[in-house]
Amino acid sequence: MSDPYQIRKRQEELNSREWPIADIEARFNQLVQNGIPHKTLDRKTMLREKEAILDRVQRRAEDYCYLMRNCAKSSATALLEEFGLGSLDIIRGLGPFPGLAMSGGICGPVAGGLIALGLFFSPPDITKHDDAGAYLYARVFINRFEAAFGSLYCPDIQKRLLGKYYDPMSSMENLKAFNTSGARKQCVIAPGIGARIAAEIMLESLAK
Repeated sequence: MSDPYQIRKRQEELNSREWPIADIEARFNQLVQNGIPHKTLDRKTMLREKEAILDRVQRRAEDYCYLMRNCAKSSATALLEEFGLGSLDIIRGLGPFPGLAMSGGICGPVAGGLIALGLFFSPPDITKHDDAGAYLYARVFINRFEAAFGSLYCPDIQKRLLGKYYDPMSSMENLKAFNTSGARKQCVIAPGIGARIAAEIMLESLAK
């Protein structure tokens, strides 16, 4: 399988990363206190700084996942923060989405990325029911995520990152095994790459 987002390299980096948990928590608490900062996006600046934006979104999604232990919430938080979208109520609502309540369903960063793309590409007028832009960009996102990980589903991605599927919510024994597997460091890769892919698509749309 090709590795366009350097998953293997990222796994090695994360094994030795020192997580600045106090700084991550302080940044997240600023969002809690002040809300998502709404922005007027400057097209030229964002395209000029594209790589820096992608790196920042990926790193923050990883950081937030390490803090929150929730891949759906963390990917969305990094994207909404960077692009000035939505509100923290959206983040709250993503609470049960990792693996569809850890049932073996869609990986959480897929949900987080789709939420951000929906906010970015859907028209402000929600009565425009015939606008298909969000659908089209969402399909691009899904295709790229699946190409990166070989699947959209939590069990397959756990196997890719952890070597096996732990089904952590099925029993206390499985949960303990999951928590001692290195999952807290390794599972952050999926929201990081998922957020990066979504941000790529948003920035590519600005170049058209």
